[in-house]
Order: sequence, then structure tokens, then C-alpha cells
Amino acid sequence: MMVGTRRNFNQAWWFWGWLVMMMGMSGPVQAEISTYELDNGMQIVVKPDHRSPVAVQQVWYKVGSNFEHSGRTGLSHMLEHMMFKGTETLAPGEFSDIVSKLGGQENAFTSRDYTAYYQVVGAEHLPTVMKHEADRMRNIAITDEHFQTERDVVAEERRWRTEDRPSSKLYELFRATAFVNSPQHHPVIGWMSDIQNWTLEDVQAWYQRWYAPNNATLVVVGDVDPEQVYQWAKTHYGVHDPEAIAPPKPQTEMPQQGERRITLKAATHTPELLMGFHVPSLVTAKDASEVYALAVLNHILDGDDSARLTTELVNQSKLNSASSWYDSTSRWESLLTLNATPKQGQSLEAVEALLWDQLERLKASSISQDELDRVLAQAEAQHIYHQDSIQAQARLLGMLASLELPLDTYDNWASNLRKVTPEQVQAVARKYLKADKATYAHLYPNGETVQKTAPPAGGMH
Repeated sequence: MMVGTRRNFNQAWWFWGWLVMMMGMSGPVQAEISTYELDNGMQIVVKPDHRSPVAVQQVWYKVGSNFEHSGRTGLSHMLEHMMFKGTETLAPGEFSDIVSKLGGQENAFTSRDYTAYYQVVGAEHLPTVMKHEADRMRNIAITDEHFQTERDVVAEERRWRTEDRPSSKLYELFRATAFVNSPQHHPVIGWMSDIQNWTLEDVQAWYQRWYAPNNATLVVVGDVDPEQVYQWAKTHYGVHDPEAIAPPKPQTEMPQQGERRITLKAATHTPELLMGFHVPSLVTAKDASEVYALAVLNHILDGDDSARLTTELVNQSKLNSASSWYDSTSRWESLLTLNATPKQGQSLEAVEALLWDQLERLKASSISQDELDRVLAQAEAQHIYHQDSIQAQARLLGMLASLELPLDTYDNWASNLRKVTPEQVQAVARKYLKADKATYAHLYPNGETVQKTAPPAGGMH
């Protein structure tokens, strides 16, 4: 299974690019999206795509690491592991075996804002996987034996993913520095001290609280009839009672009043710099036009091989690497982040100066129409190609539904970008990219031997 990482599934421009890579069928399909709600509060989203006799089922729960607090971090990801350990009627791994025998594929992922489970099967097998997915919505068997085993697996996964990887560790500490008192301070996989002190009762309570039909969205895309899917959903998911779900208490991030810095020394050959700024997302913005302007700004810096960081810093051998990303769909306040590695013998202070030169240019002068046209052309291409995979279509709809954003957000993405002016890009650069609002993380070699570590023997979720 998958867990949120540096460029997790919330990061919209990376996500749109990922959608393009999911191509593989003939031209895009346009189909009406049908939405329903069961009596128990479960949301249903169905989009027909009849190009192939295949369907994808995804069940999205509105819970992730942003719902956790200190001492309980990582529980959403741990519960993802436990969801594959059987139910009252299915043995551990039996659901996976059923999907495999049907010729299908399955997986799951945990992010900061949601956790999702999916199967891709022949459309005729959709009722079967719906039956078993509905079963584990409320009936998984959380035994102490499986809990102890999976807690050890998660601890090893954390070591392999983060603690033995200096760049990942740097990013984790960078976010913990940028977000001081809000949930985004915590990593998706959880802090090691929390993982080691989870109890069986912690996981059982988390499951009971959040894995309920009124906290879930069923997304189905493929060779299906929406009304038939709705009837199947009533049969399988409609049997569950809703849960009384108290939302987490507000945890508003404190205003940043000066730059923040952190330094990490680790076994690495390459120094590295991260630099970030607090910015709004589509969920938090008071003015959505700022989000689209920030998306254009980010794409000007690092949209493709013709973007500024590549052409002016990497291709001209001023830096070894440089990139930027922006999560426009975070449930909470977001970050615009820049990442760079120096040339041999170059200091990270010099790297900072080169990146600041790029940001100051955005503040000092408007972008050209040619650059704006390049961003719009890319957005148009992504808008066309994102429908080429039923999995990508479903994933997009599930993400938007889980964040309670309009389901046509991406359909309108390109048109909203077309409304952005060079002056708006300059305005958001001046408003948000300020020296006193910057967070920096520096990674330096500590002189120890760099060793490669193997993935955990128990596998990863």
C-alpha cells in the first residue's frame, strides 16, 4: 500500500501530471457524473466509461494524518494495514486472494486528508468487491496478534522510508518546522515514539470513530450503469448504521513572525536545501483566484523542461538540481516549496541566493505572455488526457469529494487558469514570498558511510 510522502497525493500539480502518465486507452471520454446519498449518509459518485469492460471501486474515508494529534500520530496509516487482516467472515488476505482470482488489482493509500481503498476488476465482478469492501467497513477483526505484527512492520517501514533516508528525514523536519501547532506538523506515517506506544485499543477506537458510512464516499468509474451501482451500494453499504462523528477541534496554525531554520546532518554524499512559504489552498483561500495565480507561479518555476528553475539554474550548471511544488488542494493551509542541491563545492547559502534571485524576479516584473501561454497549454493537455484512465478519473473524483470541493473543480481548472493575469502572479509573489515568512531546512553530510537499506521483510502498506 502507499503512504503520503514528500510529494504526496494532495499536491495538485504533481497529481495532474500523474494523471497524464496514466494514459493508455484511446481518446478522452465525456460522461455525466451521477451522485447519490444512502440513508446512512454514505456519498456515492458514479461516472460511466464504456470504452472497456472494466470498473474501479474506490472507498474514501475522510480521515488521515491531519486528523491525528500528538501521541496518536500515524493511526490512520496503521489502520490501513489492519484493513487487510480479515473480517469476522474473511480470513487475513482472503479479500486480496478473491480480487486476484477475479483477475483484478487492489491497493490502498493514506494521505494527510483521507484514506482510500480500491479494486479494479471486470465490470461483472463489481458486486463481489463491493460486498467485501462493505464488509470490512465495519467488521474487520482487529486482533492483538495482528496488531503487534503490523506495528513492527510500520516501525520498520518508517525506518526504511524516512529515518534511513536523509532527504526524507529532512522533508519531515522541514514540515514540522513550517507547521508548529497545526496537524500538518505530523508525518503521515507517524512519529516513531508514537508508533512504538500505540495500543490495540487506540486502533480499535480510531476504526470505530472514522470508518463509518457517513464518513465515506464510494466512487465507481467504468463500464457501469449508475442506477445499478446505486442499487448495489444500497444492498451492501446501506446495511451499516451511521456513526456519531465529532470533528477534530480546530488547530489553526500560528502566524509566522520571522524566518525559521533547521539543520540536519546525516550519512549522505549530497547537501540539500528546502525552502517554503505558507500559502492558501482551494479549501482555505478567501479568494480562489490567488490559488490559481500561485499554481501558475509554481508552474513558471518548475512546470516542465522549459521552466525557469531548469533552464536558468540547472541547464546553466548553476545548481545540480532544482524544483518546486505547491499543494493547491490541502484541507489546511498549504506550502509553496522549493528544493535544490548544490554543485560540487557550492554552499547552501549560495543555493539560497540563487533561488531568491528567481523569486525576486517574479516580484519585480510581470511574467511574459509566452510563459503564461506555456502554462495554459500544459493545463489544456492535462485536462484532455486526465480521463484516459478510469483509475485516474476515480481518484480525482474521490479526492475532490473527500475535501468537499465541487466535483467539476478539475473540469474548470484550465478555464480558471486562463483568467490569471501576469499582474496577479506578481501580486501573489509579493504577498506570500517574503523573507520573514520563509522556512529553511539544510542537509549536510556528517562524514559517516552511506549505506543502502533493504525494504522491510514484512512488506509495506
